[in-house]
Amino acid sequence: MFEGTGTSPNDVAAVKAILGSRHLEYSSVNSLELNGMSESRLRVYRLMIVPGGNYIAIGTSLTPTTAANIHDAVQGGLNYLGICAGGFLAGNVPGNGLNLTEGVRFEFYSAVNKGVHKAALAITGVGIPAIDHYWEDGPQYTGWGAVVGKYPDGTPAIVQGRSGRGWVLLVGTHPEAPESWQRGMTFTAPGAAANAYAGTLVDAALNGTSLPHY
Repeated sequence: MFEGTGTSPNDVAAVKAILGSRHLEYSSVNSLELNGMSESRLRVYRLMIVPGGNYIAIGTSLTPTTAANIHDAVQGGLNYLGICAGGFLAGNVPGNGLNLTEGVRFEFYSAVNKGVHKAALAITGVGIPAIDHYWEDGPQYTGWGAVVGKYPDGTPAIVQGRSGRGWVLLVGTHPEAPESWQRGMTFTAPGAAANAYAGTLVDAALNGTSLPHY
């Protein structure tokens, strides 16, 4: 669980709450510690989680060697869960991006172009009811992976796929968000529904499980 420079402390706490609800053991690592880890050390773990925050600041806090080590560890079998900023970082971005996506670079979800930076968005998936997710300046994932969930405009909100031998799951929203983040927005259901789905996503990323997709 990465909680270094550029990550949102509130989102780190929210993801940790989901991990706790699933009774999953994890280790936390900051930027300095991650920069000191070799590829072989990274591959001791089954899953790397990079939560929301500022993807540029996250990338800048890592060395080029660290970004290469993470990329190579995923190619060798480390699974990766990127949430919002962590999803951006997984793409082909300057400043130590991980490029787990065969050169694809992601753009912001279209609401940003309308001046909207926070919203309750109904995310649709295969065989499940639409669930309102908290969204804040998150990416959409056109061009890579199998689409697990879609934004209201039809662009990919959640995608999955192989990167080498590693399983990669990228989420543009914050299903892990506690209900306190809903203030000032209109959600059609309590945050518990999205939180439960966040647990499903964590389990899928950890176990390399393919979720139903379009």
